[in-house]
Amino acid sequence: MKKSGFGCLVAITLVIFLLIVSGAIYTVKETDQVIVTQFGKLVGEPVTEPGLKFKIPFLQKINSFDRRILEWDGRTTEMPTKDKTYIIVDTYARWMIVDPLRFFEKLRDERTAQSRLDDILGSETRNTVAKHELIEIIRTTKERSVQVDADLAEADKSGTVGKLIPIRRGRALLEKEIYDTAKDKLAEFGIELLDIRFKRINYNEGVQERIYERMVSERQQIAERFRSEGAGEAAKILGDMEKELREIESGAYKIVETTKGEADAKATEIYAKAFNISPEAADFYEFVRTMDLYRSTLGGGTVVLSTDSDLFKYLKAVKPVGPSNSADVVGEAAAVESAPAVSRPVPAVPPRPAPPASGPAAVAPVLAQ
Repeated sequence: MKKSGFGCLVAITLVIFLLIVSGAIYTVKETDQVIVTQFGKLVGEPVTEPGLKFKIPFLQKINSFDRRILEWDGRTTEMPTKDKTYIIVDTYARWMIVDPLRFFEKLRDERTAQSRLDDILGSETRNTVAKHELIEIIRTTKERSVQVDADLAEADKSGTVGKLIPIRRGRALLEKEIYDTAKDKLAEFGIELLDIRFKRINYNEGVQERIYERMVSERQQIAERFRSEGAGEAAKILGDMEKELREIESGAYKIVETTKGEADAKATEIYAKAFNISPEAADFYEFVRTMDLYRSTLGGGTVVLSTDSDLFKYLKAVKPVGPSNSADVVGEAAAVESAPAVSRPVPAVPPRPAPPASGPAAVAPVLAQ
């Protein structure tokens, strides 16, 4: 019984010793820095060297902080610029704990530090954006040149294509301004701000619509310029085509009229030679042409002619047929029908008919036709 009781006492003592030893020894990693506190108060200096360390068990507490570079990702916030343009800004920063004692006294942990970074960095970002115009926040280089198509630059009526608004500072200097202002404020908390940058800058929906409308309007102006130039070029081409067509038509008409004139002159010459052989031929030509004129004029309706007109001379030579004459004509026709047939010899070659004499005797058969 005594031995078993002694063994139990030894086991209990060993467990208590192990608990004490385990609470008195702690490990500091290479990526950590430690502050030992006792009842919430600092004990000694911050421990930054890695390795095994000792503390009073149950009384002292280990507060470990990361000594590496930490990240801060700001919330996306809408804020106005100096020219009253609302933009959505997203920022990020990198920081580290350089004074763990002050950091512990002011903030206690990294969660509180992130909240304080939101306040300070977000506030400085809004102040800087509000003091500068939009073009200063977007652009970085002052001497930036834009490559623009020559046709677009020529077609631009507003003169804004390929031309950038000059800037005084630029985005990089604005980031440095935020950095310089926020760095001193964060140093009070044992934090060293390493860098802060704009992750993304965008317009809100209302501003985006206006910008898109302006872009569309500019492109429509350029397109209208191209259309007007194309229409002018088309009109010029059509004008040249009409001019060439009229020149061709006038040349062809000139050739046609010249040919017709030469043909008429040749025909007139031939007629003149044919009908000027003798006075009888000339009279016959005059008679034929007059008969053609009668056929074309008298057959179309009422024609009023003067008795003194040369055109009326053949009509004046015609004698009207009366009743007595008509009876004689009928008698002669009956006698011809009752007369016996007489055979006559047919000449081998018919005699050449003489040209008809002018006068009433020649007019009557033609009118009868």
